[in-house]
Amino acid sequence: LSTRTIPLSHCMNHLPHNLLYNLVDSRQTNLGRLMEAHGPKLLGAAYKDPITSYKQFHKFSVQHPEASLALYWSIILEKLLLRFEQPPRCILDTSDKSKHGGTWLPGSVLNIAECCLLSANEPDKENEKVAIVWRDERFDNFEVNKMTLNELRRQVMLVANALKGLFSKGDPIAIDMPMTVTAVIIYLAIIYSGFVVVSIADSFASKEIATRLRVSKAKAIFTQDYIVRGGKKFPLYSRVIEATECRVIVVPALGENIDIQLRKQDIAWEDFLSSAKHLPRPDYCDPVYQPADAVTNILFSSGTTGDPKAIPWTHISPIRGAADAWAHMDVQPGDVFCWPTNLGWVMGPIVLYSCFLTGGTLALYHGSPLGHGFGKFIQDAGVTLLGTVPSLVKTWNSTGCMEGLDWTNIKLFATTGEASNVDDDLWLSSRAYYKPVLECCGGTELASSYVQGNVLQPQAFGAFSSPSLTTGFVILDDHGVPYPDDQPCVGEVGLFPVYMGATDRLLNADHEKIYFEGMPVYNGMQLRRHGDIVKRTIGGYFMVQGRADDTMNLGGIKTSSIEIERVCEQANDSIMETAAVSCQPATGGPELLAIFAVLKKGFNTDADKLKMIFSKAIHRNLNPLFKVSFVKIVPEFPRTASNKLLRRVLRDQLKEELHRRSKI
Repeated sequence: LSTRTIPLSHCMNHLPHNLLYNLVDSRQTNLGRLMEAHGPKLLGAAYKDPITSYKQFHKFSVQHPEASLALYWSIILEKLLLRFEQPPRCILDTSDKSKHGGTWLPGSVLNIAECCLLSANEPDKENEKVAIVWRDERFDNFEVNKMTLNELRRQVMLVANALKGLFSKGDPIAIDMPMTVTAVIIYLAIIYSGFVVVSIADSFASKEIATRLRVSKAKAIFTQDYIVRGGKKFPLYSRVIEATECRVIVVPALGENIDIQLRKQDIAWEDFLSSAKHLPRPDYCDPVYQPADAVTNILFSSGTTGDPKAIPWTHISPIRGAADAWAHMDVQPGDVFCWPTNLGWVMGPIVLYSCFLTGGTLALYHGSPLGHGFGKFIQDAGVTLLGTVPSLVKTWNSTGCMEGLDWTNIKLFATTGEASNVDDDLWLSSRAYYKPVLECCGGTELASSYVQGNVLQPQAFGAFSSPSLTTGFVILDDHGVPYPDDQPCVGEVGLFPVYMGATDRLLNADHEKIYFEGMPVYNGMQLRRHGDIVKRTIGGYFMVQGRADDTMNLGGIKTSSIEIERVCEQANDSIMETAAVSCQPATGGPELLAIFAVLKKGFNTDADKLKMIFSKAIHRNLNPLFKVSFVKIVPEFPRTASNKLLRRVLRDQLKEELHRRSKI
């Protein structure tokens, strides 16, 4: 591999760049091979090579959808490990004008979990290809564990048989546990057997778990007795049963048996599996085939008020996420892909499908990713692609916990969830001979990233090099008018509505109102709302500068100002009202949460005491991962003539304060 680093002084957007592949190597990438085979036909004499012609290729894929979409996605369907019980009539049907994005793969029938269990190598009859590698944090000096594709298939089918004995087709079944090998098996088995996964992050408080179970109408939930971190046990089962009366299936965090008392209606993992072992072939069953637009997974994204949005994924959604990994990250058979996350967040299912549908190997660390043990696992497992979130990288860099480890097997890094810090990205890149860090930004409702890096363009730390393939968007000014595509600008992004994998419905909210109502029409298309404020630099790169609404991004988790304010205003009798805002520090990096507070008349307290009170309330009632960085007591809030709170003014005050502190 040839790595090219462009000096800072040569960058028009003042960001250091690096390029993963030279011209020869670029032709051996997934995307390079695709472009070499079809670029001359699509672009004619304008096609030169994968690196030189990437921008033209992307532009063509957006401006000529009738030609490019059918070609590109038909190739993707062949390259990914997909099996259709009934093939689609076409790639995209736009005859139903009520659907802004059309109908994808109409008429097709499949089971996306079955596709995850297919072999990438036909001669491999025994399916001895390694599907998953993992390690428990207590065994950092032991060999890495391995599970072959055949073993994974047998385990998935065993769980599927047990599920079929307890539930009815289409039942929603929740998962609230760390992303372990067992969690992955459960996830695939639920979909394989015709049920619907309800994804819940293991960090949520009981109240948030209860909300998601209620909204999804889940019939049961898989969880662990404890979460083990740093040798300590943190209760999980007790949090779950506080949230629900429905059946809980409890997996032991350590060993084979649980050591807690279960409720009468709940069942231990081993007893659950035993319910299928009386069958003639307990580790074999047929998949349940469904139309491509049938729901397979319910995920959640915070709205600005009330319940979180229940976002349904179909059998199509994973195809989009895996396709972007295949094209942009160049995931190939033999790659080992690790991204510390959870099945309750969008990256959990995305990384799962990105491995199993491309022939890659999924790497899982059963423990905290914050320390040396995780880094040693990356080394010992031979990880070739490592995904992160910026706050995680900042911890690694500041603590020095990854010193002395060999990460040179890594061919690229990826990062998402929040804004990156350039210095932290540079440190991360240096761990593997300055390999690129691909920035990714998307959403649960898109099942992918709408803007991200790729292996054919120079990458700028903290920035995105291009919209994802076949994705188009414009940046809107304050009047909703798109800026010219070559003009540096800042504004709200408007996505083109024809977007493979994007939702066309929500389970508990008005999809049309949330994503399309009030958005401008561009070239005859009703633009799709995403909510990000995006900057296009002089050099043509993109930077996401926060949310257009009052949704915040804290540690890679989107939440709303209103959710935080509701918790804080109930935390202490002295509080009249609060306003929660966030922004990046002056030096870049993850957003910092600040809470402005107005006290009731006659009460007096200090900001430090309130910071402690608010922190405890948020940890207990919302999410323990959210950190309060600043609290400021003010006499009143700025408001509009109609009495609407001007959080924008408070956010500007916070930015000014952070800028002043950075100078000090």
